[in-house]
Amino acid sequence: MRCKNLKRKIRLSQEDFDEIRNAVAEEEKKTSGEIVLAITAESANYSGWEFLASFFCAFAFFVCMIPLSPRIYLWLENHFSDVQPWTLSLFFAVNCTLLMLLILLLCCVPSFDRMIIPLGVRQKSVSDRAMRYFIESGASGTKGRTGLLIFVSFMEREVRIVGDTGISGKLSQDLWNLIADEMSESLSAGNVKEAYLLAIKRCGELLSQNFPDEDGENELPDGLNVLEDERWV
Repeated sequence: MRCKNLKRKIRLSQEDFDEIRNAVAEEEKKTSGEIVLAITAESANYSGWEFLASFFCAFAFFVCMIPLSPRIYLWLENHFSDVQPWTLSLFFAVNCTLLMLLILLLCCVPSFDRMIIPLGVRQKSVSDRAMRYFIESGASGTKGRTGLLIFVSFMEREVRIVGDTGISGKLSQDLWNLIADEMSESLSAGNVKEAYLLAIKRCGELLSQNFPDEDGENELPDGLNVLEDERWV
């Protein structure tokens, strides 16, 4: 899924982006913690799984059609002139190729991608991408080590909330996972803005209780970062 398609699918106006940014700024006034927001279309290049699915569908189609070969050959003779012995092989090859292309085209639909990519693969990809962006965004380098990343991977419908060492030393990851699960449910219902606003509020409450404001310095940008497409090697 391309980044431009993601922006269209999440249906956030500039006013919505501003509201999310202001919500982060408001919560950070109460805490020394830094909240970073990010959303990406997908967390990895799943083309290998997509090709594998298309190949197996085409192979299954070929196997199912073998018993029908005599009937198919008769049909070809009735509808086409000058049918050669190799025409049946060409018929199978063309149809299997077309089926593979159709499956690959369907892989542009997130719900179809979620059907063919194993859950464990998707979850690991999201976790790895979230940890990478946690470092890239600077959330891992704040003065008090109190950076917190709220990361959403749209295609996988997965949310990761990652806290730096200063936060993990005081607060259990289970607390963040509960917020992530709640946010994921809201995202699945199509409520992107509401999901972010609720997660920001929940995270802000925990941070303000455990890491009250010390100097009011804002170390990191407050807005929602829509991550651009990557070139996977």
